[in-house]
Amino acid sequence: MVEAQEDFVQKRETIIIKGNEAAAYAAKSARVQVISAYPITPQTTVVEKLSEFVDNGEMPGTQYIKVESEHSVFASVIGASKAGTRTFTATSGQGIFYAHEMIHWAAGARLPIVVAIASRGPAPPWNIWADFTDVLSQRDTGWMSAFCATHQEIYDEILMSYKVCEDHDILLPKFVAYGGFILSHTSKPVIIEDQDLVDSFLPSLPSEEGWPHIWMDPKRPMMFGNLIMPSSFYLEFRLKIQNAFIRVKEKIKKVTKEFEKIFGRNYGNGLVQEYKMNNVDVGVIIYGDLALQMEQAVDELRDQGYKVGMVKLRHFRPFPTEDIIEVAKKVKLLGVIDRATAFGSQTGGPVSCEVKTALHETQETAKVLPIINGLGGREVTLEQQKNQLKALIKFNETGEIPKDTIHGTLWDGLLEVE
Repeated sequence: MVEAQEDFVQKRETIIIKGNEAAAYAAKSARVQVISAYPITPQTTVVEKLSEFVDNGEMPGTQYIKVESEHSVFASVIGASKAGTRTFTATSGQGIFYAHEMIHWAAGARLPIVVAIASRGPAPPWNIWADFTDVLSQRDTGWMSAFCATHQEIYDEILMSYKVCEDHDILLPKFVAYGGFILSHTSKPVIIEDQDLVDSFLPSLPSEEGWPHIWMDPKRPMMFGNLIMPSSFYLEFRLKIQNAFIRVKEKIKKVTKEFEKIFGRNYGNGLVQEYKMNNVDVGVIIYGDLALQMEQAVDELRDQGYKVGMVKLRHFRPFPTEDIIEVAKKVKLLGVIDRATAFGSQTGGPVSCEVKTALHETQETAKVLPIINGLGGREVTLEQQKNQLKALIKFNETGEIPKDTIHGTLWDGLLEVE
């Protein structure tokens, strides 16, 4: 083992790395103080890379904790965050489900923990490829959640997340999700930023006194997780979390703008990122890596004279209701493409259900066609996305419902079964 240096120095460089490694480099750049690790495909190489950094002395002072389960992963970062440290871990799929109890605990305690999610299909049957049902199933836990479409965005979003989460007006935990194998295990160029510049962007590491609302200090004893009677402040604590989710929308926009000013990379307003949405008849809302491919599909159809555009959804929580309403005023028909399921909801997909709720009773907004594709990592080709746009155009012009529309949702890419 190399002796720990007094400090590590990272100069700005562009390197070819996997998406999981981009997440690890972001945690390193953020100077996280406690990492808890348990392997689960497809996120394992996140914590493996971080173990290399720690073992090589590149993250001096960082504590790397090896535990026996995802439940313990979250329990340990909760304890570390309560003590007033910047924490990080990664998981996916069944690991999120196993940690579900602790995920609620972290949000209820208002701990600014950041977690990378290499999203995969839930079991059974087993699947370890891209599918965002795992992270979207945590909708009501009190965690923020963001989607990444590129390797660079993984690195950048983790940095922005610490600035948002640790703001004393917010103090919420956050998932940063990207598609398993599609991004986690492919290699692309990523700019790793100068350490001094990252330090100037991020808030200072918490002091020994801890966070302003929670701490571990024998001189200031505090009870954690205590029973609270119905007549006491349980309801009010939940309202405080809801209020923080409303406030954080503006905080995300502010941090995203500041990030662009310092580092030069644009992510829309932080909540959504529009692509060629002016003077259009049909638009789509999409998230994750497929959004990048959809940009090309939009370009090719616009070259053919079709008035189409796209919106990349960057945050699911907080949900950008106001932005979605404005988008829906620009078009006649809006396709909402999910790579996840919400069984029994009005659409079958979690994001399309949220969009319909946002537009309910809002006048002069687009009709919505929910679309589900790519579940369990099933390939979604550029040609398929172009056909989705053409189907939306035809539906808008003729009212003809696309094939494989079941219970009001287009399940695109179904296998032909005799």
